[in-house]
Amino acid sequence: MTDAEDRKPQSDQARSVFRAPGVAAPVVEGESSTTSEFALPEGLAAPRAGGGEPETTSEFALPKGLDVPQPPAAEPEGSAFSPPSTYSARQPPAFTPPNGIPVVSLTKDAPWQDRMRTMLRMPVAERPALETVHKTEDGGPAVPRVLDLTLRIGELLLAGGEGAEDVEAAMFAVCRSYGLDRCEPTVTFTLLSVTYQPSLVDDPVTASRTVRRRGTDYTRLAAVFRLVDDLSDPETHVSLEEAYRRLAEIRRNRHPYPGWALTGAAGLLAAAAAVLVGGGLLVFVTAAIGAMLGDRLAWLCAGRGLPEFYQFTVAAMPPAALGVAITVTHVDVNASAVITGGLFALLPGRALVAGVQDGLTGFYITASARLLEVMYFFVGIVTGVLVVLYFGVKVGAQLNPDTAVGISERPVLQIVASMLLSLTFAVLLQQERSTVLLVTLNGGVAWSVYGAMHYVGDLSPVASTAVAAGLVGLFGQLLSRYRFASALPYTTAAIGPLLPGSATYFGLLSIAQNNVDKGLVSLAKAVSLAMAIAIGVNLGSEISRLFLRLPGGVAAGRRAAKRTRGF
Repeated sequence: MTDAEDRKPQSDQARSVFRAPGVAAPVVEGESSTTSEFALPEGLAAPRAGGGEPETTSEFALPKGLDVPQPPAAEPEGSAFSPPSTYSARQPPAFTPPNGIPVVSLTKDAPWQDRMRTMLRMPVAERPALETVHKTEDGGPAVPRVLDLTLRIGELLLAGGEGAEDVEAAMFAVCRSYGLDRCEPTVTFTLLSVTYQPSLVDDPVTASRTVRRRGTDYTRLAAVFRLVDDLSDPETHVSLEEAYRRLAEIRRNRHPYPGWALTGAAGLLAAAAAVLVGGGLLVFVTAAIGAMLGDRLAWLCAGRGLPEFYQFTVAAMPPAALGVAITVTHVDVNASAVITGGLFALLPGRALVAGVQDGLTGFYITASARLLEVMYFFVGIVTGVLVVLYFGVKVGAQLNPDTAVGISERPVLQIVASMLLSLTFAVLLQQERSTVLLVTLNGGVAWSVYGAMHYVGDLSPVASTAVAAGLVGLFGQLLSRYRFASALPYTTAAIGPLLPGSATYFGLLSIAQNNVDKGLVSLAKAVSLAMAIAIGVNLGSEISRLFLRLPGGVAAGRRAAKRTRGF
């Protein structure tokens, strides 16, 4: 046998190894039969799949005899497992509401406060796209520096008494003006934070700042609003360096009125309030002296580092002491008007309005903290006055809590006194001199409306106060929109004549004379009047926004939280 004949059976054997099972081996004439160990034994027929298809050997194949499950028949509409009749297999676009996303067009000539509030009350996915800005470097916005500038501006606004919603709107405007559109500012009573997320796949950047000191300076507040207005104007180029420089100038600016002017304004405020509740010339002078003494004592306590609670307590003592002294010496003077005038100069109307406004706009944590602060101030005033009144009752001072004030008998004098009260209140708030005249007129209008409704129309004092405060808020909001500024300088001082000074005093006097029930009723009336003032101011502001043109029309209206209906 030759070598070729020896290799021939081996090649046939190799070919049989790779032959698929169930496939008949081709018959080649002249060749020997298959002898591979993997070949089917002779006489064993290979099973064949039906229909001429090859046999399925996958481990994922269905076993023989098991039918493929068919989709169940459509169940009736009421079944919990059946799809709704409106269901379609076509996948709708993501995050699209049933009626589509309304097109939001924010007009550039609207105040930036309205535009920012509109976007803050929208979900992030529905906010309009940010236009290209040219206020940052070529490499993109310096995110840490922009967030730091935002927090510093928010700190000045919050420390100046601005509402939480307006502070968030200003912070959002600063971030958006430098290209950071996906940012979320958060404001509480003492903490500011802002979070920026470049995209859904990038890590967010968060920065925070704590507000430790508070001061009343509406001139500085107005300067910050002008800075934010320039930053949010797309036609004004303000770089980060320029914004930092202007912010440093705002911080370094001195108050527009010296200390002696503030002390004199406090005395005139108390004197005007004393005339407002029925006092004469001697009462005017006495109330002014008592308020100035209290102001100087409060400054002394502040210089020693005492908390504001003790400052209010000390400041309330001199007017009350002078009123008790006048009663003891039997001078024919209305001592109640002297003490009431001193209380007008101390009642925290600014903090009260800001606290109620935060509560009405949904910032409940900040509102609770502000109202708690107001309560502490009020308790400090009560403590100072009650200490003096207790000593006065012990020494025989005949203070009558039922003393009537003759307001309706001198309407012209009362209007003049209310305007003087608003003017001095504006000076105490460190307002710009250009706004003092406007807020003085606003305060005179508020008192005229209150007097006409309460004393002429014989309406409830709470309702009259709420309507007058509503007009104050309406006019203040109109003036702030006209000047693209904050509404606080136009409203806070104007509500001064409406503050419940007489109700507070008579309630404290009744408690000092062991008539606790009557005193609590009078204090409850004072609280009701204070709430009416705060709600009226906020309602007037909301009415002005409701009827004036808003950015984007109906679709861009300011969205608010819906009523929970008990859930």
